Amino acid sequence: MKPSDRNLGMDRRISRRDLLHGVGALAAASLLPGRAAADESLALETVAAAGYPPALTGLRGNHNGSYEVAHQLARGGRRDWGPVAEADADLYDLVVVGAGISGLASAYFHRKSNPGARILILDNHDDFGGHAKRNEFDVGGRTLLTYGGSQTLEAPSEYNDVVKALLSDLGVDMQRFDTAYDREFYRRNGLGAGIYFNPEDWGADRLVRYDIGVLSNYLPLAPSDFSAAEAVEKMPMSDAARREFLHLLRSEQDRMPDVPADKKEEYLYSISYRDFLSRHLDIREPEVFALLQDLTADSGVGIEAASAGSAIYYSGLPGAKATGMPADEDDDPYIHHFPDGNASIARLLVRAMIPAVAPGTTMEDVVTARFDYSKLDLANSPVRLRLNSTVTHVVNEGDPRTAKRVRVSYVRGGQQYRVQARCCVLACYNSIIPYICPELPAPQREALAYAVKTPILYTNVALRNWQAWKKLGIAAVVSPGSYHVNTMLDFPVSLGDYDYASDPDDPIAVHMERFPHRPNAGLSVREQHRLGQQELLTTSFAAIERNIRKQLAGMLGEGGFDPAREIQGITVNRWAHGYADFYNWLEDPWYGDKDNERYPHVRGRQPFGRIAIANSDAGASAMLESAVDQAYRAIAELC
Repeated sequence: MKPSDRNLGMDRRISRRDLLHGVGALAAASLLPGRAAADESLALETVAAAGYPPALTGLRGNHNGSYEVAHQLARGGRRDWGPVAEADADLYDLVVVGAGISGLASAYFHRKSNPGARILILDNHDDFGGHAKRNEFDVGGRTLLTYGGSQTLEAPSEYNDVVKALLSDLGVDMQRFDTAYDREFYRRNGLGAGIYFNPEDWGADRLVRYDIGVLSNYLPLAPSDFSAAEAVEKMPMSDAARREFLHLLRSEQDRMPDVPADKKEEYLYSISYRDFLSRHLDIREPEVFALLQDLTADSGVGIEAASAGSAIYYSGLPGAKATGMPADEDDDPYIHHFPDGNASIARLLVRAMIPAVAPGTTMEDVVTARFDYSKLDLANSPVRLRLNSTVTHVVNEGDPRTAKRVRVSYVRGGQQYRVQARCCVLACYNSIIPYICPELPAPQREALAYAVKTPILYTNVALRNWQAWKKLGIAAVVSPGSYHVNTMLDFPVSLGDYDYASDPDDPIAVHMERFPHRPNAGLSVREQHRLGQQELLTTSFAAIERNIRKQLAGMLGEGGFDPAREIQGITVNRWAHGYADFYNWLEDPWYGDKDNERYPHVRGRQPFGRIAIANSDAGASAMLESAVDQAYRAIAELC
């Protein structure tokens, strides 16, 4: 091991323990200094997280074992998994493929309309919730909760009656977040935003405490101690680049006077943010473009492929005042967040349908309720949730127009099983549906294949304390050019028996984000996403961990941060198929109403006999409310 790796803490036990989950216990054992050490690490982790997936660390999300069968089906064309066993003799009223929010909501809506219904939910992962993933850490006997995917109930005042009614049924009181989320935490502790410049890309290891709008767009951070001019002066760029960037930050005059007021918004969504900068703000210096390049973040592409409208009004990049458009009206505050994100919504849905899985009845007690995964798939339960089960074929029995039943085949533990149901909801990714339901009409299969989900890496790092953050006066940082583009202390939320890390000596979870793509290569958005998916599935946990440790060491070094000492746990949530494809108006046609039948997602979600489709892809939106809406629609089509 190189001395630099040892200094980062790559030799610490956590690395070996997490590696076991990242590449498989047998493979990892052969890489360790001795078999005894591997066995000891595996035993420790197995005891700690046996039967309880949220406590597993290492590579999670699309974890090893969750996608291999699907890839054999879709990429390898495999159709035969050996003899088929009848998993359950009884006929189910509904089989749901996918235990994400949309799949769980589909089961919930069906059971609400048919209280005596027998329902089976199948999912290829070892945990339920889909992208609403819960991550847990134990640091010195203290449990840390955080989210590994779906994050927050955004703008709940705009939810429709279906979504509001479901959340009400589950006992979710939006007003409770007014006190659960400590909105004064950042200001009280003097924690603002920062920009980290790494030495490889910028020739300096430098943290500048300033927010260009990206982070304060949704976090109530403390203001910077520096003016824009003072902050820009500290940035490791040429004098010409500093002048241009300061001009961008200060520009308040309408730089698009030739665009009519009623056409400005449409125009901003028709050009890229990079074109907006060069055409209307006279930005020419490569360093300015490089600084902003990937700060469009969860759009999944860089500034050359993200529209100016989305970059400014969604991502919060500078330039809003230069458009000549009025300021946006304030949305709901970004505070409707459980300690584990929307995993609590998934847990509430599961507990409502399978009460034996966990005690309690409220949105507060679900936060710390210990779920008993052995109760998810009991023979006498009217609703059963079967994990580690990859569906390979769903077919109507007979002519789809008159079919009364559906056959569903799946692979679990290398064995192929088959169940029968009166109807089926496909709540999995759109891209896999043409392969598990090849009998669909060709135009529908083509429409379903159009969507390419945005790949994302949601990394959570458990730290011994947050003293370095306090000393540096930061809570969230953007890092142009670094492996993870965003890094932030977890949201300051205390709910039920769970308390946030309010003291700098308390252990805390840090959230980091990467959105892999291939910028400035003349590729379409979907081509970039496919390359990003490939990157995520071929990058080792060790490579990711090294990037994590190196980035945090550089970013927080002046605050006394030592990655070898401070890092207590790492969970990397790998979502090769992440956010639902929400269209990019630089490439896709705009038909106005999102339910217009010319859109691929509308054509793709049509029912087929006793089979309906419900997922976030079907709504062309990665938001929780879309997943719920699509579940409601799918059940209405079947029942």
